[in-house]
Amino acid sequence: MRNSRLWMTSRPALLGAVVTLALTSASVAAADDAPGPFAVTSVAGATAQSARVGALFGADRADGLAGGHFCTASVVHSARRDLIVTAAHCVDGDDSDLVFAPGYRDGRAPYGVWKVGRRFLPDGWAKGQDEDSDIAFVSLEERDGKRIEDVVGGNRFVAGVATGATAVTVVGYPASREVPISCTNRPTSHSRTQQRINCPEFTGGTSGSPWINGDRQVVGVLGGHEKGGSTPDISYSVVLGSEAAELYRDAAGGP
Repeated sequence: MRNSRLWMTSRPALLGAVVTLALTSASVAAADDAPGPFAVTSVAGATAQSARVGALFGADRADGLAGGHFCTASVVHSARRDLIVTAAHCVDGDDSDLVFAPGYRDGRAPYGVWKVGRRFLPDGWAKGQDEDSDIAFVSLEERDGKRIEDVVGGNRFVAGVATGATAVTVVGYPASREVPISCTNRPTSHSRTQQRINCPEFTGGTSGSPWINGDRQVVGVLGGHEKGGSTPDISYSVVLGSEAAELYRDAAGGP
């Protein structure tokens, strides 16, 4: 099944390595506009904010989640209150059924397992897998009469924010771990259409991780160049511009 192998090609794993989350002398500068220190990766705390970030699984893993996640996604506000954002390469290809587990930890889904519905991919990705279009939105089906935002809330999706205007916090699920990790740093420009961030240990499975600024806005999504990066210490995101803004409007079902 392609989805179960996706993390191996999109965010290469460190074979045989144990993820070590170490504080180094190069990364102790505290942030003045976000929780410091910069460029230090640690386990994300179980909070109302981190509950909006979750892991993607094949639907065949819904009854046995442990060890089965392959990408990351996060809830963003929408008129229908049912939307998540991730990388396009996480949800394209075949029509395999997928599920989303917000706040996933240690094999448990404290906020339930949600079935993936419609997928929204930009033309640039759908027609040619353009790395500058590696972003997607996905609607989730209702669960017990509720929509995902009713349960965990949602961050705002914002396009057009200048790269590096503020620090961002990246939260994601390495496929080798059963808890989310988090790192704060200031993005820099890789090109006119791509931005990058220095955060260690973002290995396979972290594609789709949101880049969240201090105003709780999603201003990047891990993916893009090299499907997110070829090393665990440097990650990429598409610069969210007009294509991302239009895709969000189509997916969100309202202004």
